[in-house]
Amino acid sequence: MERIAIVSDIHGNMTAWTAVLADMRHRGITRIFCLGDVVGKGPNPEACLDSVRANCEVVVRGNWDELVAKRQEGLHFEWHADRLGQERLSYLSSLPFSCHFGLSGRSIRLVHASAVSVYHRVQPWDSIEERLGMFAPIAASIEELEQDVPDVVGYGDVHNAYLQHISGKVLFNVGSVGNPLDIPEASYCILEGTNLTMGQFGEKSSSSDAAFNIQFIRVPYRIEEEVQIALNSGAPDMDLYINEIRTGVYRGIQK
Repeated sequence: MERIAIVSDIHGNMTAWTAVLADMRHRGITRIFCLGDVVGKGPNPEACLDSVRANCEVVVRGNWDELVAKRQEGLHFEWHADRLGQERLSYLSSLPFSCHFGLSGRSIRLVHASAVSVYHRVQPWDSIEERLGMFAPIAASIEELEQDVPDVVGYGDVHNAYLQHISGKVLFNVGSVGNPLDIPEASYCILEGTNLTMGQFGEKSSSSDAAFNIQFIRVPYRIEEEVQIALNSGAPDMDLYINEIRTGVYRGIQK
């Protein structure tokens, strides 16, 4: 059986990412796919990005990755861009929009946020039509247009881990490693299956009746240690970040 760890939304939280890597090593997992937002929010964008580049076989582009890479106006984006430097920013700019592969006869698509863009957010409580849109052809650019309809779609962005069966298809969100907004523990998924076939158009593998599994993992980490790193970093908006990692409550609805 192939075992692939799927991670997303590390957000510069090296404390959480180190704990997740240790958990993967304990489980003997060596293949890691990352769904973006490696940087932004947290105090260690450069360390997290360097570690992701060293450990992840696949990395797709997140909305924070894109905004920081193009130096979006605003103190928060500028601080992270300055910490990263031009070579890392060029790497972020080069990341693909999506990843497609076959596993146990299922065509699998991985994106950061949706089939529409890295900014189009899809929540588990959205309409059936909105969630089924995750399986629609990707047309983020003419080069990325693809018509294969996936059986399984995995994504990040909303920092809320879940799995749903919709019209015979599987939609899952891996949650967030460094900034979970459901419970304050790092989150990732493990995909298990046979006959992995990597391909731009979601090539199906040959064994359509093979076993397939999606496992959700929660990893406790030293949140207060990360709080101290954040407080000492001089990064902007650390009060919002600290409240989020302590409580798992999105900054936009914090009281």
